[in-house]
Amino acid sequence: MNTEKNTKSTSDKNDSRRMSDDNKNRISGSGKNSRMSASSGNDVKGISNSGKSGYTKDGSNGRSTNKPEMKSTQCEYHKFFVDALKDIYWAEQNLIKGLRKMSKAATSPKLAAAFDKHIAESDKQTAVIEQVFELLGEKPATKRCAAMAGLLEEADSAIADTEKNSFVRDAALIMASQKAEHYEIATYGTLAALAEYLPEKRVAKLLGRILVGEKKTDGSLTKLAEEFINEYAAVE
Repeated sequence: MNTEKNTKSTSDKNDSRRMSDDNKNRISGSGKNSRMSASSGNDVKGISNSGKSGYTKDGSNGRSTNKPEMKSTQCEYHKFFVDALKDIYWAEQNLIKGLRKMSKAATSPKLAAAFDKHIAESDKQTAVIEQVFELLGEKPATKRCAAMAGLLEEADSAIADTEKNSFVRDAALIMASQKAEHYEIATYGTLAALAEYLPEKRVAKLLGRILVGEKKTDGSLTKLAEEFINEYAAVE
């Protein structure tokens, strides 16, 4: 009987120790889980609050991905572009008047014919500019171009300061007209480049065509000067 009691007592003690150890393990495990949960919560909080390393719902890394407001930017850009278009529209219309004066004042029939051809081309170009206005949703309008106004004054001076029926006058007229031509080339080249960023893509193509025509006109004037006008002017 004593042996049985001792065995049972020993067994009970062992069971008690195992239960105590299990409880300790559960308590210890629960503590670890609590610490892990708290740590995980801190990590999430840290990621959420961090502007550099945190990730937002859209997958971005927290940095600003805002793009410029295209509406307001386009409004300013559109206004600037239309203003420049009004400038060259005025320039073309008034250059036609100046070219008529130069054609009448020219000594060489070939130079007069070149000016007349330029007048016809400028008429077509003004029509293209009007088309560009329409594509932009604007009514054609002019704004006085100070640069072209000055160049046309130089053309008037070239006529006034040279003798009638002289090749010196023709050389002066070519210089004056090419100055105006180079202004137009610079303007149309810039406008065509700027038009690449407009919503209406046909604008750039139309202005590019005008640019090609202006360059051809400039080349034809250079050809006349080099063929005979400069030489004849030099020996007068």
